[in-house]
Amino acid sequence: MINRRYRIEGKVQGVFFRKSTLEYVNHHTPNITGYVKNLKDGSVEVLACGDLEDINNLEAFLKEGPETAEVEKVTLIEQPAVANFKDFQVG
Repeated sequence: MINRRYRIEGKVQGVFFRKSTLEYVNHHTPNITGYVKNLKDGSVEVLACGDLEDINNLEAFLKEGPETAEVEKVTLIEQPAVANFKDFQVG
């Protein structure tokens, strides 16, 4: 299991980015745990815990986002194991 934290910048708040990410995880990568949340600076943070293939699929989604979003930059931060989450949730 790996853990990756992403920071997504652009027009990503107020465009259902968090809800779309939750729906993507639930339908396409249900074994991923972690969270998606808005940050005060207007970006979105995603912490994803799971296997490499699922994480890579989620990363591809994050680079596109929902139709209403305009993703400008996705920064990947690999990190050591974090507290285990039971599911994927909106923060």
